[in-house]
Amino acid sequence: MKSFTPYLSLSDKFTYPGWMAQAQAEHGTCIHNLNVAVQAEKNPPEEIDPPQSTIFSREEVELGKSNSLICFVTNFYPAPVKVKWTKNNVEVKDGVTLSRYYPNPDFTFQQFSTLSITPQEGDVYSCSVEHKGLRDPLTRIWEPEANNESDMAETAFCGIGLTLGLLGVGVGTFFLIKGNNCN
Repeated sequence: MKSFTPYLSLSDKFTYPGWMAQAQAEHGTCIHNLNVAVQAEKNPPEEIDPPQSTIFSREEVELGKSNSLICFVTNFYPAPVKVKWTKNNVEVKDGVTLSRYYPNPDFTFQQFSTLSITPQEGDVYSCSVEHKGLRDPLTRIWEPEANNESDMAETAFCGIGLTLGLLGVGVGTFFLIKGNNCN
């Protein structure tokens, strides 16, 4: 068992006599209780939950405009995961950030990694996650899909068609009711 070693010399800042001795005693009690629990449980294997991941853009994608990709990694235990980004099969390290670990209610963890990008047509990005619960890295692929004019034209055409259809139903209902009232 390792001894308790303080990382900062704070003893001169506290006036509570005996606090260091009490902390060392409580540390010893904690280690003892842990050993008893491990023996009682017959040295249970470590729980390992492999991560799940998804990748998405922070904002709506416009080719040639700065954006960020987010790789959301969740439901993993224990905490260390390694996240790697690639662009067109080349590892990217610049513009990458990694959040701290956030706990989930089920005692697993989640973490975010972001990559600053300026997407171009034909680019392929990937986020790979390594964890002790995975045999192979978990890789998600993302390709930019910018809204183009044909999508907007299709949406406008559908909107006009829907409006005309509803107008036709309304006019038909009006004439049907008016015709029944004349009889």
